[in-house]
Amino acid sequence: MRVWVMSAVGLLSATAAAEGPPLRFAVADSWSMPLMQVGPNGPEAGILFDIMESLARQIGQTAQYRVYPRMRIQAATERGEVDVRCYAAQSWLPDMSGDYTWSLPLLTQRNVLVGSAYDTAPFQLSAILGDRIGTVLGYAYPVLDPLFATRDLIREDARLQEQVLPKLSAHRYRYAVDTQWSLDWYNREQTTDEKLRAVWVIDEQPVGCVARNDPSVPAQRIMRTLLRMKMSGEIERIVQHYQVHSGNAADPY
Repeated sequence: MRVWVMSAVGLLSATAAAEGPPLRFAVADSWSMPLMQVGPNGPEAGILFDIMESLARQIGQTAQYRVYPRMRIQAATERGEVDVRCYAAQSWLPDMSGDYTWSLPLLTQRNVLVGSAYDTAPFQLSAILGDRIGTVLGYAYPVLDPLFATRDLIREDARLQEQVLPKLSAHRYRYAVDTQWSLDWYNREQTTDEKLRAVWVIDEQPVGCVARNDPSVPAQRIMRTLLRMKMSGEIERIVQHYQVHSGNAADPY
């Protein structure tokens, strides 16, 4: 596990910083832009980074980032090693034990099946049965998991999310599963004839944050602050800053 503490209220004196414990956020080491960029000195940018920094600043605490392999975050949360976990959904964590408070949905993750720019034929799921599909190690894909279980589709796991689409461009497989955000971000660096394209919207999943109910964690203040950030449009503005699809139903795709 890697830990970084970052000031969420500007340059704090040692005395001010010591007045209260930091707000500890869980970070998955598989995350990539535009969700979060983790550099040698810790998280640096991204939609989730900006949301977490703003949340900590508004409740007057410093943000501490604890980086784990994705499959170990739940255990770390249950051990009390982190206070807040964002980009989570209750359907992803059916076995989560302990006392927690969930926020309202803050974002919508649109999962898409991605193909190459040259694959312009109308997509039919029946036509790709038996194919290898680019996926991320440890990620669940509720719509496709039954097909993976029967080997009608075969997972080709990458350790990090940022590795999935480059492998598709390199023709390691014909299709990959990723988010619309990741696809938009990846295509920013591609020429017109190299841009990958979404061939099928698999599903859309609302995601939010979950906080531990513990005397040391201001869970209700966290929830009120997240609600205010959502209702004021702040979260939408953060997403727009990275020039990617917001996940809102009103968007054209």
